[in-house]
Amino acid sequence: MSKPKKRWIVIFGILALLQLIVLFDGSPLSLEGADTIDKADTAWMIVASAFVLFMTPGLSFFYGGMVSYKNVISTMLQSFIALGVISLLWYLVGFSLAFGESIGGFIGNPTTFFAFKNVGLGPHPALSPTFPLLLFALFQLKFAIITPALITGSFAERVKFTSYLIFMCLFALLVYCPLAHWTWHPEGFLRKWGVLDFAGGSVVHMSAGFAALAGAYILGKRENKDHQPANIPFILLGTGMLWFGWFGFNAGSALAANGLAVQAFATTNMASASAMITWVMFDALVGRKISAMGACVGAVVGLVAITPAAGFVNLSQSVFIGFAAAIISNLAVYYKQRTSLDDTLDVFPCHGVGGIVGMILTAVFAKDVGLVYGQTQTFMYHLLALLIVGAFSFGGSYAIYKITGKITRLRVSPEDERMGLDLSQHAETTDAQPKMHVA
Repeated sequence: MSKPKKRWIVIFGILALLQLIVLFDGSPLSLEGADTIDKADTAWMIVASAFVLFMTPGLSFFYGGMVSYKNVISTMLQSFIALGVISLLWYLVGFSLAFGESIGGFIGNPTTFFAFKNVGLGPHPALSPTFPLLLFALFQLKFAIITPALITGSFAERVKFTSYLIFMCLFALLVYCPLAHWTWHPEGFLRKWGVLDFAGGSVVHMSAGFAALAGAYILGKRENKDHQPANIPFILLGTGMLWFGWFGFNAGSALAANGLAVQAFATTNMASASAMITWVMFDALVGRKISAMGACVGAVVGLVAITPAAGFVNLSQSVFIGFAAAIISNLAVYYKQRTSLDDTLDVFPCHGVGGIVGMILTAVFAKDVGLVYGQTQTFMYHLLALLIVGAFSFGGSYAIYKITGKITRLRVSPEDERMGLDLSQHAETTDAQPKMHVA
């Protein structure tokens, strides 16, 4: 066993101290109101929460198959590690910041639900009227987990793992939690404006897309941008897992086992199907081969675009949303490749642009309040919200990258990048006989 570095002694000491604080400050789960929960809603939300959790391992396969063979493990781990890191942060203070007692409609009081204090087995009148507040907290946790994982595709193959961990913690607390509060808390200022985001088009996908844009800009280009995807079957498997989990993501956001959940389930499927077929047909139209990669990316873009609209539009509108998002994101990928920006796995063109398209079309088609119903207020507020969310996500993430860079180096050394992050960061490899590397 080698001598531990000082920074790891400090980090582990902080972790141990937090464990002790939580251990001695803990209290039994409250049973108040537990006998009033709706069993059907509770059962569905348990299943939906598990579905959404399944999306993060799906994302790890989706991203892992796209990178070079030297970076598969590191890329997959960057998604997978969020399951642990964000779960602890959410338990300690994240849930409070997102859904605690509102401070001016901008952020939650960090003490309201600190370490899940007051988060019991009974319902909450505003957040979870028919099922346990603890279950609501766990459902929302899964959204918080996948958001920073989405960002990793932009700086894949060159980011230092420890710097990513720092960035992930700061992003979750300083960017994601405020956005969730603005949009989904009953007192959040965007929600009170009437901004409609059914399951995270702005909170999850736009925030990840703009954070990815900032990350790609700050970390700069890879030494070698030209490589073949390591494993196309991984991409297909990851897409299937994401599509499956997205039913919990969107239909679960109905927060009940009801017709709205079924509507969101159906629109989610149809938008993704439409986007997948549109993407590969558009590729063929402009002279590219129909590919498994294109089908997978198209399907995911459709899922992204329908996320804010899933409970507000009908089936025909969801098909059009998938169609429009696929064409716009396909073009965004093409034009991004003509720039010097190295967003490794096209996070901004797919999630950032896809989220923007979804938010705009939500305001166009949303039942009773959309443009097609002669209403303009929601549409105008959505345009304003897009500017606010985009600027906050990009600016906040840019600042967090800079802060992280002051703490530790953001990017691996050129030697480590050429070796591949699997070996240089983790001393692991997909080869049968790895060559070990000691940092």
